[in-house]
Amino acid sequence: MKGRSIAIIAIIIIAVISIATWYSLNPAGTPQKEISLNGAGATFPFPLIDKWISEYNKIYPNIKINYQPIGSGGGQRAHIEKTVHFAASDAPLSDEQFKNATNTLHIPITIGAVVPIYNIPNVPKGLNFTGEVLAKIFLGEIKKWNDPAILALNPGISLPDADITVVHRADSSGTTYVWTNYLSAISREWKERVGMSTAVNWPVGLGAKGNDGVAALVQQTPYSIGYVEFTYAMTTGLCYGKVKNAAGEFIEPSIDSIMKAVEYAAITLPKGYESWSKVSIVNSIVNNTQAKGAYPIVSFSYIIVYRELNVLPGMDRATAKALVDFLWWCIHEGQNYAAGLYYVPLPSNVVKLNEETLKMITFNGQIIKT
Repeated sequence: MKGRSIAIIAIIIIAVISIATWYSLNPAGTPQKEISLNGAGATFPFPLIDKWISEYNKIYPNIKINYQPIGSGGGQRAHIEKTVHFAASDAPLSDEQFKNATNTLHIPITIGAVVPIYNIPNVPKGLNFTGEVLAKIFLGEIKKWNDPAILALNPGISLPDADITVVHRADSSGTTYVWTNYLSAISREWKERVGMSTAVNWPVGLGAKGNDGVAALVQQTPYSIGYVEFTYAMTTGLCYGKVKNAAGEFIEPSIDSIMKAVEYAAITLPKGYESWSKVSIVNSIVNNTQAKGAYPIVSFSYIIVYRELNVLPGMDRATAKALVDFLWWCIHEGQNYAAGLYYVPLPSNVVKLNEETLKMITFNGQIIKT
């Protein structure tokens, strides 16, 4: 009898230890079933998304998240074709795309800047640029680094009599969308000749895929200039320039100057289920002469998902819940990782809007997040 009691006590102890261990590994009581989430799209927010995936997996090791940084255009196509659970894009869907992807939700996940980078031997970072000069460089009209227009902006700096090699994105890119949005807003000639899109017919230059590809090509090409999301300039150690804003200041990109742009941006944001095609921080501040301290080439980056998740092949409720829970974490705890990677955390009004959007998501007509 005594032996039987000891055996029962031992079983109870083992059960308690097992339960305690399970909860320590799964603090939110997440099911042990392994769930895979697949995403693709923008390289602009990739360093931040990659960090989120890593940190989230430490908390929920059974949730496996795969994200392919194939460019915003690729992410938009994957979303429309329903080959991923979520996509990322720095460009909101166009009105035509929005019609072809019924019930798409836009969820702004972070704010970043696009910066001009260059590789001029013996010339440090901090060259001054205006939008007009950048447009003429990328149009191929300013061909030399010692062009009078560049020299006039940078008195006291010795610039070489060397041909400028322009580097641009070869893939369909949200970073290109933001860059050409700015050039179109500042230069009538650029707007009429090239325009604004995720992919344009570049007048001159060499193409590279992804922000990392542009950064690498500029790094290995003396006398080149390109454009990348701010994080890529900082992490590669490339020289980057200041850009003149509407207040007449040459502004260096930084967390503070990006936040200033957001503060001055007079934008009424749509509901998550509405079209975001007209949303542009660039357009909001490009002519704002009161926007002191604001870096002028700033943008949201978005996650796009379907409001009704059963439209995705192979989707089940557990996967749908895992997706919504991950996105909820991204707009809350995940924002703590933004500044360390040179992105700006979302303002509280945008977080609130995102909460409302995520609470719209359903699976088989049933709300997932209550």
